[in-house]
Amino acid sequence: MNLDTRGIANYLVLPISAVFYIISKIRQTFYQLGIFKVNQFDVPVIVVGNITVGGSGKTPVVIKLVEYFQKQGKQVGVVSRGYGGSHVGRSLLVESNTQPSLSGDEPLLIAISTGVPVMVNKDRSQAVRDLISQCQVDVVISDDGLQHYTMDRAVEIAVVDGNRRFGNQFFLPAGPLRESQNRLNQVDFIINNGSAFPGEISAKLTPVSFISALNEQEFPLDFFKGQYCHGVAGIGHPDRFFDTLNQFNIQLEKHNFSDHYQYQSSDLEFEDNHPIIMTAKDWVKCKEFANDKMYYLKVDLDISENFLNELSEKL
Repeated sequence: MNLDTRGIANYLVLPISAVFYIISKIRQTFYQLGIFKVNQFDVPVIVVGNITVGGSGKTPVVIKLVEYFQKQGKQVGVVSRGYGGSHVGRSLLVESNTQPSLSGDEPLLIAISTGVPVMVNKDRSQAVRDLISQCQVDVVISDDGLQHYTMDRAVEIAVVDGNRRFGNQFFLPAGPLRESQNRLNQVDFIINNGSAFPGEISAKLTPVSFISALNEQEFPLDFFKGQYCHGVAGIGHPDRFFDTLNQFNIQLEKHNFSDHYQYQSSDLEFEDNHPIIMTAKDWVKCKEFANDKMYYLKVDLDISENFLNELSEKL
């Protein structure tokens, strides 16, 4: 579908978007008025979410916050609905050997990257209750869930894609918005991932090194300079990843997969024998069949220490 056709289709579904907007506003109002129940918890919950669909960079923010609170000596836990995973029913405590097809890729990545308990449940409030009862935690971070109003929260953080912002500014399904942009006036912090905007906290994903998917050996960022490589990305905004790899003068052949794609070994069997570079989120779904040609890019989130300190004080 070309751009013009896609634009026409967006306008055709605008009436549905209007209904979506009205329902979202009524729902939020009912929670604010106490008509709908809000579940309270014994420990503070920090929600890291967004007002749009698609990848905005929430998971790196969650990992950064977990690492920060760990340095403060706090016991941290994370909850997620496990998007892309097949688990239903009771809460699932994610471990390093949990199948990503069960838990979803992002909860598994968080668990492996930080070592903290990660609880998955479609009902986030139940995930928080089970996390508190089963694990010793001082603070809970919710990966997404800004619109899950039944879950009480001490702090709300909205993550905005600094490049795409709010797209055509239409509500679902005509555009990417899940809530009005006015919702940002109600959150405690707005993190701008990848750019700068007045009133928003700038954050940037910074490449650190390349890691062997087979044995986790680390290699410098110029390791693949001038080489022909396959770039693999099954994330919300793959071009951002490919643009990063291009900075290292890699002769890149791009391979796009859908967000949360569950890889099979055959997906990465290319005719040549060139290196394959992927994101960490892709790696957790490929590590069981990894070989010595597979690598992932390790990144760190560069964000203001002042923000982290202010967040700690707010708690």
